[in-house]
Amino acid sequence: MPDMPHAAGLREAEGFLFIGDPHLSSRRPGRRKDENFGQTVLRKIAFAIDTANERRLVPVFLGDMFDRPVEEDEQLKTQLIRILRKAWTLPISNVGNHDIRNAVLTDGDSLAVLAETGLIKVAAYSGAVETFRIGDKVIGMGATPYGQDAPTDARPFFGKVDTIVWLTHHDVAFENPYPGSMAPFAIAGCRMVVNGHMHLRKKPIQVGKTFWFNPGNITRQAIDAIDHVPCVSSLTVDGRFEAIPIPHETAIFDLTGKLIDAISPGEEAKSAAAAASGEPETAESAFVSLLKADSAMEMGKTDDGSVLLEEINEKLDRDRASDDLRHLILALHSTVVEKAAA
Repeated sequence: MPDMPHAAGLREAEGFLFIGDPHLSSRRPGRRKDENFGQTVLRKIAFAIDTANERRLVPVFLGDMFDRPVEEDEQLKTQLIRILRKAWTLPISNVGNHDIRNAVLTDGDSLAVLAETGLIKVAAYSGAVETFRIGDKVIGMGATPYGQDAPTDARPFFGKVDTIVWLTHHDVAFENPYPGSMAPFAIAGCRMVVNGHMHLRKKPIQVGKTFWFNPGNITRQAIDAIDHVPCVSSLTVDGRFEAIPIPHETAIFDLTGKLIDAISPGEEAKSAAAAASGEPETAESAFVSLLKADSAMEMGKTDDGSVLLEEINEKLDRDRASDDLRHLILALHSTVVEKAAA
């Protein structure tokens, strides 16, 4: 068991500020109407850092700092570095699935480059991150990146602490379990798990003495997040958990010709017509709606090809396409999008 640093050496703060999945990118996703999507995300990150500064909270990013493992826009990354440099204390970040090209973070990933600036501490492997003094309590923070296993006992990672907060970036079965999702479980010594990856805010779940919480991301990428209010979430000395809304434009999505919702991680697909009527939409009625769409020919013209991807996925689902065929078609779509962006 590692020795806990002397109390005088602990980083002191008034609490933590959890920041969900920024997905910083020079490409505008899907149906968003931003003139400059990258600047929109940077403003939200800047708001988060300003809030952390004002309240003396440690900024904690929950993963997916970038939307792609390699963000090629150097200007965007330089501006992000300037924002992080303003933080009153060193921010922490978990590693999300969008941050990595391989199973773990490597030197070729943009998040690894960002970590080398010394302006952010990145948890590349599952384990302890740091121990803090929050008020009169000593709190250990650990993290498990995407694709790695969270522990069932967090105590061996720390010395004597009052409690432990753990970060994850996983598909977690909150109020609506779905195939492949991980059931929340008790983690010995850990009172709270804060999860990234799933883009919509979820009701907390308690298992044993461990609370699992999913605050949702700060950037709405898909239509199913149209009602999601982007927030950062503070955990303070008195144990209060508060959602702090981020200034944002409400009507940010272009709904022209909308048929099938893009899906955020952990959500189920629903068509726009079915969501409005409460009844399932048949393939025939969806096809008729497509023919009547005002701008059907414009639907695939997005920076990241996500609107076209919506229709491809809906077609594959309807035809119950094999996994091999699905993989082939989606790989072709990805290749075309990357070439177009180059």
